[in-house]
Amino acid sequence: MKQDEQKNYGTALYSIITVFFFWGFVAASNGVFIPFCKTHFNLTQFESQLIDYTFYGGYFIGSLILYFASQASKVDILNKIGYKKGIIVGLVMSAGGALLMVPAVHSGSFAFILIAFFVIAIGFSLQQTAANPFVVALGPEESGTHRLNLAGGVNNFGGLMGPVIVSIVLFGSASDAVPKAVDITSINNLYYILAGLFLAVAVFYAFTKLPEVTNSDKIETSPKSNGPIVVMILGFFMILAASPLARMTQISESIFVYSSLVIIVGSLLYAYLTKKDHPEDWGAMRYPQLILGMLAIFIYVGVEVTIQSNLGTLLNLPEFGGLEESDIKQYISLYWGSMMIGRWTGAVSAFNFTKSTKTILTVIVPFIAFGVILLVTHATGTEVDNLYVYAISVAIMIIAFFIGQEKPAKTLAIFSVLGVIAMITGLVTTGPIAIFAFISGGLCCSIMWPSIFALSITGLGKYTSQGSSFLIMMILGGAIIPPIQGTLADAEGIHASYIVPLIGFAYLIFFAWRVSAVLKNQGINVEEIAAEGGH
Repeated sequence: MKQDEQKNYGTALYSIITVFFFWGFVAASNGVFIPFCKTHFNLTQFESQLIDYTFYGGYFIGSLILYFASQASKVDILNKIGYKKGIIVGLVMSAGGALLMVPAVHSGSFAFILIAFFVIAIGFSLQQTAANPFVVALGPEESGTHRLNLAGGVNNFGGLMGPVIVSIVLFGSASDAVPKAVDITSINNLYYILAGLFLAVAVFYAFTKLPEVTNSDKIETSPKSNGPIVVMILGFFMILAASPLARMTQISESIFVYSSLVIIVGSLLYAYLTKKDHPEDWGAMRYPQLILGMLAIFIYVGVEVTIQSNLGTLLNLPEFGGLEESDIKQYISLYWGSMMIGRWTGAVSAFNFTKSTKTILTVIVPFIAFGVILLVTHATGTEVDNLYVYAISVAIMIIAFFIGQEKPAKTLAIFSVLGVIAMITGLVTTGPIAIFAFISGGLCCSIMWPSIFALSITGLGKYTSQGSSFLIMMILGGAIIPPIQGTLADAEGIHASYIVPLIGFAYLIFFAWRVSAVLKNQGINVEEIAAEGGH
């Protein structure tokens, strides 16, 4: 590669990493925007969680469109049009969604705002599907994992900054002498900036010479596996239809909301338990580790999202501080910052350091990341003295990393057990102990995507690419589980509703145990599996 090409590719890498930042930024800022919309539009807790439903539902629908189009044509659609064009189209779509947010906000219609979120997420889905292989191609193949880790770290930093910046835009900084008059239209400038950024990067890519990135994997057809996926689509739309159906039938809305989960989980259980007389017709779903992993990704993403999406309402309770929407940003940022702490720590193993250097960095890096969180929070004029005690949770996470020994199954089991302990602690206590217990769920979730992904696609052979597509579809959990918890919160109270992530972590313990047994029966040594790149 020529020197000028290397320079261009370096610029391209930095530009796409900037977009990684805004993926994390938008997703994490929902933690502040959700409780604000709940108050502004006088929503139930279930209705407020429809922001996550539309946002993560956009990822699901986007991946479905690509999957069924490729199945019908027997050609990888994204590979055919090119990953570069895929990224450009995704950026333009997200820019359109960001611009759509402006009239949506002015309209005063919550439904219009949800549509704008959906369009942004559809674009994100296309960008992310194309961006990961593209980042690997923007430089030597042997250092591709390092570039993905860098991009993932920037994504996590966006997650840290999103709640802070959105909170300042809506409410002003904590150091303002006169509190800002809250006006939802103040968010407009932020979305103008987002749209401008997306369009600028799209234009840059359109006029920049970049390497051709193609995927030589053959599209494997699997007619039997399409059945469970179609059923999952019905489960997804059941959330949207819950209110109209409740009005038509006089049946409780919650029944329809909970049935969405039953339908989705039931479709996967059917695929897992049914006798496969013609396994080739099932494609990747012929492998039990893949189906178990699809459910694990569904639950993991749902747990990761729902903990923070409902946190703002929890913090409104007197026993949890009685905080206003303008005062919760430090806790939402700490939650997403916890994801950053875990992933930065996990990234240490991606580099060829000596064993002693890795050990030292595994201890130091988490506290550096924690320091970055405190610094960013303090820079907004918010006091951070009450956050220092969270260092105890960080220390426990470091110990868990050493016990896990970089083995996906063992690491996943340990962090899932810690997740169960954290949720139980939060459920039986109140005040700072409960708050930090729930927030530490972010530390527990931080390593789960690469661990689950690696265990799920091991042994799939020619169906690995298809299995990966199925796993990415299961980001659907981020759309379904928050409304489930929101519905439970409306009925039993927001504090009690945190039994939802507790049950989720419990399944992940089961998955770590069961998938190890399944792989062992296939003659695969679980101890030799390496974790995949993070989400």
